[in-house]
Amino acid sequence: MADKRWEELGKVLIHDSLKVTQGERVMIAMYETETYPLMLSCYAEVIKAGGYPQVQFMSEALKHQVLRYGNEEQISWIPEIESYGMEWADCYLALRGAFNMNECWDIPNEKIAKYQKAMGVISSMRWQKTRWALIRVPNERFAQQAHVSYDKIMDMFFNACLLVDWDEELKEYNRIKARLEQGSEIHLVGRGTDLTFRFDDNPWTPEIAADNIPGGEIFVTPKWRTVNGYISYEFPATIGGKVIHGLSYTFKDGYVTEIRCNNDLDYVTAILDSDEGSRRIGEFAFGMNKYIDTVTTDILIDEKFGGTIHTALGRPYDGSYYSAIHWDIIKDTRTEAKIYLDGELIFENVTFQS
Repeated sequence: MADKRWEELGKVLIHDSLKVTQGERVMIAMYETETYPLMLSCYAEVIKAGGYPQVQFMSEALKHQVLRYGNEEQISWIPEIESYGMEWADCYLALRGAFNMNECWDIPNEKIAKYQKAMGVISSMRWQKTRWALIRVPNERFAQQAHVSYDKIMDMFFNACLLVDWDEELKEYNRIKARLEQGSEIHLVGRGTDLTFRFDDNPWTPEIAADNIPGGEIFVTPKWRTVNGYISYEFPATIGGKVIHGLSYTFKDGYVTEIRCNNDLDYVTAILDSDEGSRRIGEFAFGMNKYIDTVTTDILIDEKFGGTIHTALGRPYDGSYYSAIHWDIIKDTRTEAKIYLDGELIFENVTFQS
């Protein structure tokens, strides 16, 4: 028997997140076969809204074939049909099914980095040309990745997406936003971390259930040249199908000057050398979703984990510079961390100070 929660989630994605209206063109990217029930629900809701849905199938296994058998030109290829899809669509919805994190275990790092850079061009077009939403759709592999049962991961996922009273949450987010915008400089201290940056008049943005689903964060674009210090990340970092452990960075006047990690240092270095903007911080955010309580090693869910912060290297939301990458990386600030605003303590032990 089909889980009725897929139907409810499809309504949220099409009507609340994307707000599809009559006559609009909607590209639905269906990643992995397990996303079919949600795709079907979203497709139906687009039709009901008077829109024109188009489905595109993608898979990590297909990516593996390109990386395994493709030459340099094929690996660096920016797919024309995907590019056209971003031009064609008013809205873009990515239903990203979970996959084997070790799918590309046999692929050299430099190949994956080149492929990731090419796909970053498509990602940039999505930002620039469409209203978009992304969601990670769990499955059995995802539960194994999170080291919990399938029922646990699915209940957490649906609760985080569907059971939040976003009107009430937004009141609290706006209170925190107003407090943050009374200052101009953030100072984060914690395990292996002493990082400062200014944001000045850049606004803090509450994100509830729009671009990245599930919702639940408050983010800002730092004045990138003011980022100085060092930061360590307790959660695994993932990009391009690689899982990086023990990642930490040192910043000097806005640029990453030193990289440390427990594995695949050459790969991380290649990602950060993608372009001039990839060594800059384009986002700093607080994770706020109280229903997410398990580390999944997936950025679309883990970045909303209540009591954490995340930074993104590369492309900023305000468009102040370009980068092909936008790499969110999560730091656990539930314990052993303090955040100051203009020298005054505002966050400690998952609590914002009044």
